[in-house]
Amino acid sequence: MLTRRRFLAATAISTCAVITRSGGHAAAATSFELPLPIPRLIDAKADRNVSLVAARGTHAYRLGQPVLSFGYSAPVLGPVVRVARGQSVEFTVENRTDAPTTVHWHGLVIPSEVDGGPHNVLAPGTTWKASLPIEQSETTAWFHPHPHGDTARQVYSGLAGMLLVEDGTGERLGLPRSYGIDDLPLILQDRYFGRDGAPVYAPGPMDIMGGYRGDTIIVNGVSAPFARVPASLVRLRLLNGANARIFDLAFSDRRSFHVVASDGGYLAAPVAVQHLLIAPGERYEVLIDFSNGAEVILATGPDDNFPMMGMMRGNRSSADGGSVMKFTVDRDMPGAVKSMPQQLVDLPPVDRSGAARRRQFVLNDMMMGGMMGGGFGFGRSGSGPAMAINGRPFDMERIDVEAKRGTNELWEIVSQSMAHPFHIHGTQFRILSLNGRSPPPHLQGWKDTVLVTREAQILVPFTQMAGRDKPFMYHCHILEHEDVGMMGQFACT
Repeated sequence: MLTRRRFLAATAISTCAVITRSGGHAAAATSFELPLPIPRLIDAKADRNVSLVAARGTHAYRLGQPVLSFGYSAPVLGPVVRVARGQSVEFTVENRTDAPTTVHWHGLVIPSEVDGGPHNVLAPGTTWKASLPIEQSETTAWFHPHPHGDTARQVYSGLAGMLLVEDGTGERLGLPRSYGIDDLPLILQDRYFGRDGAPVYAPGPMDIMGGYRGDTIIVNGVSAPFARVPASLVRLRLLNGANARIFDLAFSDRRSFHVVASDGGYLAAPVAVQHLLIAPGERYEVLIDFSNGAEVILATGPDDNFPMMGMMRGNRSSADGGSVMKFTVDRDMPGAVKSMPQQLVDLPPVDRSGAARRRQFVLNDMMMGGMMGGGFGFGRSGSGPAMAINGRPFDMERIDVEAKRGTNELWEIVSQSMAHPFHIHGTQFRILSLNGRSPPPHLQGWKDTVLVTREAQILVPFTQMAGRDKPFMYHCHILEHEDVGMMGQFACT
C-alpha cells in the first residue's frame, strides 16, 4: 500500500543509468528492447461511467525487473479515458493506498467542486464520485494526484493517466485517429532506478530547490521503448508527466514535424518545428511523416533549468540529454492519413483591452525557511527549502485571489531565478507575451500551463464556479516546488 516509508523502503537503493547520456539532441547508443506499452482505452462516450482504482501493482520499468509500482486500475500509470463534449461523465475513484490522495483532472474546464485539487481529499479506503461536465473543445488532458504536500511522491510512484476530449473536429479534419496505431499517447517522465529496477525517490534540499530529476527517461512507464508505426502520418499525443524535467524533443535525423494542438486544443494551423520544448504539465499533439520508411530515434536535449544558473544542481539532479524512444516503420500496418490539413480551427483574436483587472505573481524560488505545510513534500514538519508566490507560501485556509465569473484578467507571472511551468486550474488561457515578445506560433493557442523563463503575460477567462470551501489552484508544476509552497488559490463567483 502507498506509504512514504514503504515506498522508500522498496525503492531507496543505489541508482543506475540505463540510457547512455549525450549532449544536445544526438541519439545515444541505447538498446531498445521493450515495445511501447499502449494504455487501455476506456471509451466513455457510450457508457458515461468510469471507475478508477488507485492501488499498488507490480511492473517492469526495465526488461526482466518487475518491482513495486502504483497506478489507476493498472499496474502503473492508468488507462486513457475518451470523453465527448456535451456529455457528463460519472467518475468513481477508489483509494486503495495507505495515503490520502486526490485526482485532479488537469486541463478540464470544470467547476472546482469536482476539480480534484487539495481540498477534494480522498482518504485511504474511501471512494469519491464526481460528475464531470465536458463543455470544451477537443483536446488532450490528463489526471494525476494533487494532495497538499505529497503530490510529487505520488506522481513519481506511477499515478497518472491521460484524458481525450472529442467533439468531432479531428475526424472532420482527417487527422490520424486509430488509437494505438497512428494515434499514440506518450507520457514522458524520468526516474532514478536502484539495482533491483525499482524507482528511487529520495530528494534532498538541492533536489527540492531545482526539482527532482532522474537520469533515465521513461515513456508510458518503460525505459527506451520502440514503437512500430505505419508508413503514413502519425499523431503523437505528448504529455510531460515528469516531476521537474523539461524535455527538448527532436528526431535523430533532424526531420521536421508539425505541432497541431497544445494544452487546450487545436492551433489555427499546423506549425512546422525541428525541436519542441515541453515543460511539466504541458501537452502537445504533433504529426510526424513516416512515409519514407526510415527508422528514427526521438531524443531530448539536456535540461539545465536550475536556480542560480545551475549552481544549486545537486548530485542527484542529473538531467542530461539522451534517447527517448525509437520508431520503426512497418509498411504492413494500416495508415490511412497521407496529408495534413493546411488550416485547423478558427482561434478568436486576443483582446487585452477587455481585461477586468491586472495582477502580478512573482514566483519566489530562493526562499529558505522552516516548515512549509508539507516540508519536503512528504507531509512532515522540519526545516528545508521554502517557496512562495508574492512572498506568501501556500496556505489551505487563505484565498489569494477573488475573481468574477464572466470576466477576463491579465496576469503577469515573473520567475525569480529559474524557469517555472505555471499552471492554472479551471480555465484555458491565451499567452500575450513571453519576455516582452509575442509567443511563437505553436504557443498561440489555448493553454493551461506556460513555461515562464523570466516573465509571461497571459489573458485568463473565468467561466467556472469556485467556492471558498473548494477553490481553484494556481502553481508551479515542478511538483517539488508546489509541495513546498509555490501555490496559491482563487475563488470565482
